[in-house]
Amino acid sequence: MAAASTTSAHVSRAKVLRWLRRVHGWLGLWGAVLGLLFGVTGFLLNHRAVMKIPALKMEQSQFEVAMPANAPKNAQEFAHLMQREFELKQPAYKVHDEPSRPVAWGDKKLAQPAQWKAEFHLPHYSLSAEYWVGNQFVSVKRQDVNAWGFLMRMHKGTGMNAGWILLVDSLAGAMLVLSITGVLLWTKMRGSRLALAGLVGTSLGLTVLFTLQSL
Repeated sequence: MAAASTTSAHVSRAKVLRWLRRVHGWLGLWGAVLGLLFGVTGFLLNHRAVMKIPALKMEQSQFEVAMPANAPKNAQEFAHLMQREFELKQPAYKVHDEPSRPVAWGDKKLAQPAQWKAEFHLPHYSLSAEYWVGNQFVSVKRQDVNAWGFLMRMHKGTGMNAGWILLVDSLAGAMLVLSITGVLLWTKMRGSRLALAGLVGTSLGLTVLFTLQSL
């Protein structure tokens, strides 16, 4: 009876291990490509200043566009106008609306017109449109990034669409499950709770220590 119970426990344990290995392996395969991308770009972002990695290069250009006769009535309309003007798929990332206010000019005070500003971020470039209400032109600044800059913006999700955000979220979820299944596999295969507690405690302690030292 005891032998049968022990055999049943070994069979159950083997089934759990196979299931954990299967989940761990498939999730690892799912996140392999994105994990490599985030690993390389994360390393470059983390060490770009210390190692002086010339990875990110931006080329800036500035120009003006004429404001149409039917000018927008507020900052949000201005942002929509700029989105249509430059045929941008995504709406403005940020819209600034600075109202008109009096400013000192020598011993006088002049009324400074309202200022509208719309910022757009795409993976390969950023665009900023600035307009002083009443002016006939819009000042536009554009910053184009190189291939490394494009990868880094992907890493940070700058200008990416909802599909990319959901894909990265799935990777984050996969990493969470990978961590859990990895710990479970380690405990099932080795069973040393003292070593497990030591590794987890050391990792947590170093994380807290370096975080506090950075503040």
